Amino acid sequence: MGRLPASVAAELDQRLGPVDAELRRRYPGERGGRQPVHTVYVPADRCEAGLAARWGVAALAALRDHPPLPYPDELHERVAAKLRTEPIEDLRIDFEDGYGVRDDEIEDAAARAAAGAWRVGLGAPFAGLRIKSLTGPDRRRAVRTLDVFLDALLDGATEVPPSETFVVTVPKVSVPEQVAAMVLLCERVEAAYGLPAGWLRFEVQIETPAAVLGPAGLATPARLIGAAQGRCVGLHYGTYDYGTACGVAAAQQSLAHPVADFAKAVMQVAAAGTGVRLSDGSTNVLPVGDTAAVQAGWALHAGLVRRSLERGFYQGWDLHPAQLPTRFAGTYGFFRDGRAAAVDRLRAYLDRRSTGILDEPATARALAGFLLRGLDCGAFGEAEVGFDRAGLAAM
Repeated sequence: MGRLPASVAAELDQRLGPVDAELRRRYPGERGGRQPVHTVYVPADRCEAGLAARWGVAALAALRDHPPLPYPDELHERVAAKLRTEPIEDLRIDFEDGYGVRDDEIEDAAARAAAGAWRVGLGAPFAGLRIKSLTGPDRRRAVRTLDVFLDALLDGATEVPPSETFVVTVPKVSVPEQVAAMVLLCERVEAAYGLPAGWLRFEVQIETPAAVLGPAGLATPARLIGAAQGRCVGLHYGTYDYGTACGVAAAQQSLAHPVADFAKAVMQVAAAGTGVRLSDGSTNVLPVGDTAAVQAGWALHAGLVRRSLERGFYQGWDLHPAQLPTRFAGTYGFFRDGRAAAVDRLRAYLDRRSTGILDEPATARALAGFLLRGLDCGAFGEAEVGFDRAGLAAM
């Protein structure tokens, strides 16, 4: 035994116990469950029942009309099956930039119609709506759209959508006070509609410089997450608003621009360990037109999808049906390319075998997380990795 009395450890427990509890509260770890690989934004007046299936048909038609395939042949059946069965994983009914400014009566009608389409079935396992911002000119319209939509969605409904599958996207957030106001709005909505406390959750769009770096030089995303009181489930990067605000010329605005990488790096550090998920933004260069233009659009999109995945952004935005083939092919290719090495390294770690790579527990968790994401997105099956979902999640 050493010379320290037992009271020293007890003294440290007393001093650091509250710190331990606060760290557990602020950094609970990755959120369980599947993360969609993309979010598809569709203007509210174009959201009709069966929308996802129609996008899948249009995506398959693009592959048919503009050969060759924009990905290796071995991925074709996997991508085609995805486009036939689940072409959109996460759908956002857009009442903001994609919808524009309309008369109140017109937007009210669009909100009711979108809710009606939702009740019939949009065809996506995850969905939600993007309201207008909570800044002065748009605030009342944002609140009204959410209210009208939920009134139409829940009127006479015997059950509400699971909280895990419904989310509200809040655009152009700049300061924690706007997030705190969204928390208040969620509480008022739940009270008015008799919803369970904590049911309504939201994503924050990072598309202003103030949302990345505040006037005191502090990283704003961490403060936004703290102000959300557990209701913020995602930070989504807004490519073009952010690039414009930073003075980047329109022709140079891209997910791969240095200002985008800086913003996303700050988002990534702020969200790490909090359970708040990240999404990259969109590219507005669409694969449309003649075959040469479509192929060029596919090449650009596929490269950006891969780039985001390599940097730890496992979700992105898609704006057109013809982007779906390269979204899924790029995602499947990324995980399939890394599958064998991840399996071998994880097996070696668990078996305590000596290899040329000295992996630590944190790396083993990363390897298990990689394989779990590959399973969740459909890049491969359990038989191809030799681990089941439960086992990987436990790691």
